[in-house]
Amino acid sequence: MKSWCAKGRAAGRLGRGLLLGALAVVACAVAPRGAQAAASAPSPAFMPIVAPTTTPYGWADFCRRYAGACDGGPLEPLDVVASPRTMKEIERVNRWVNAHVEAVTDMDHWGVLDQWDYPTDGRGDCEDFALLKRKILLEEGFPRQALLMTVVKDAGDQGHAVLTVKTSAGDYVLDNLAGDVKLWTRTPYRFVKRQSQADQNVWMQIGDPTSEPAYVSRDAAR
Repeated sequence: MKSWCAKGRAAGRLGRGLLLGALAVVACAVAPRGAQAAASAPSPAFMPIVAPTTTPYGWADFCRRYAGACDGGPLEPLDVVASPRTMKEIERVNRWVNAHVEAVTDMDHWGVLDQWDYPTDGRGDCEDFALLKRKILLEEGFPRQALLMTVVKDAGDQGHAVLTVKTSAGDYVLDNLAGDVKLWTRTPYRFVKRQSQADQNVWMQIGDPTSEPAYVSRDAAR
């Protein structure tokens, strides 16, 4: 029995020093989301954001335990300009984290069904992978408004978490189950909700309403 979140290749341990050390800052061009929307019609490359919805328990608990991590008021929405250099860096971070964190369920790791955390001991499940990717990209200069924690469901209705990076070319998904960074439309998931670009503590419904997974990390027979 393994968590859907915890499946995937693990190729080593992540030391605390590596996790907290600053990486080289990447020059990251950004564009106002509103200007893009005014310039062109909505594209299927972008997720259909409908309305505010409930905040996942895991995110609220993470914010409570990590003082200051979720502070900061509303910001102007920004998308990352999808230059070859920027996309290469996003791919690099996705592969690096996937290779350096050991996949393990929250129950095996923490003794609870769902806990969002940084994998400071080199172990974690899907949302922990996503949180670390978000942290590294923030440290490299990517805008917070373009790095969005996202809840999805797989074909078996199992809860899963990924990181969405909003770019000028569309919404790209960083997944611990995939080495390649893909447009959201090329993943096998039903997208449920994600953070608002303007406010990281507001979560938005994606597309038509659907039942939410009870928790993101869960055991599933495969």
